[in-house]
Amino acid sequence: MDIGILNILFDKNFLITSVVAILSFATIVTLGLPLLERNTLGKRMKAVSERREELRQRHHVALKQRNSLRTEPVSFMKQTLERLKLANLLESADTKEKLTQAGYRGQAPLVTFMFFRFVMPFIVFGVALFYLFVVTHFAWSGTMKVLASFGAALFGYYLPDLFVSNAIQRRQQSVMQAFPDALDLLLICVESGMSVEAAFTRVATEIGPQSVELAEEFALTTAELSYLPERRQAFENLAKRCGHNGVKAVSAALNQAEKYGTPLGQALRIAAQENREMRMQEAEKKAAALPAKLTVPMIIFFLPCLFVVILGPAIMKVMATFHH
Repeated sequence: MDIGILNILFDKNFLITSVVAILSFATIVTLGLPLLERNTLGKRMKAVSERREELRQRHHVALKQRNSLRTEPVSFMKQTLERLKLANLLESADTKEKLTQAGYRGQAPLVTFMFFRFVMPFIVFGVALFYLFVVTHFAWSGTMKVLASFGAALFGYYLPDLFVSNAIQRRQQSVMQAFPDALDLLLICVESGMSVEAAFTRVATEIGPQSVELAEEFALTTAELSYLPERRQAFENLAKRCGHNGVKAVSAALNQAEKYGTPLGQALRIAAQENREMRMQEAEKKAAALPAKLTVPMIIFFLPCLFVVILGPAIMKVMATFHH
């Protein structure tokens, strides 16, 4: 039987068919993957355009002195929160600010966040009960299992906050990596005679391939500079959304230049150098923490293998000696 399998594997027709099949699959994957890739930058810029339209509508409605700015969409999540009157209970003081820093703007992400904050404890509680009473057979009493399920439900309440915190961290890291280069581009645009709005628009276009998040924030700042009553508020909103110390410093410099007419080029040059140093310090901090992080993996994975290689022959000789 083994010989028959070997004959099939080394058969000329079988090998040709296999090679043709592999090459065909590789060709399909190579041609199909670019079509399946999502244009993230295009979607982000579309969201910024929608935000610009929203700001334009708010501006026009404010001029007409209407009571409501827009009609909010009614959804299942919103209806659930309104029926149970949980909006004020589930919304924290800084919920909107955290969602904005994570890149989720508008009323819909806020409603979704509060809905999942309400639903996740029940889901996690049910999953924990099923796992403890059905899947596993721990030597725990029923009371202990129920208490452990309640603890899991409490953890489920904070799962949406954990998700948002991770999103904020990823977004700030992307902004931090690309912000010094964006400042250099902004400095070139400003010193060439461009206005602040045109400079932000140009930098948002150029920095998009490196950091979609930063390009989105710059484009949104351009929209706010056009429609907000005070330009200072647009720069402060940029600092709040990014949550990065370098962006806050640049925002303060832009506000100072707008208020007192101080030269903006020198401030941007200094800010770019400081942000580049901050990026280097962050990289050095991660490199310094690497040996401590590698200690546990080395103990668990490397040392046992090393002991087997070193002590294995000696143990085998000792066992052979006792055997004879």
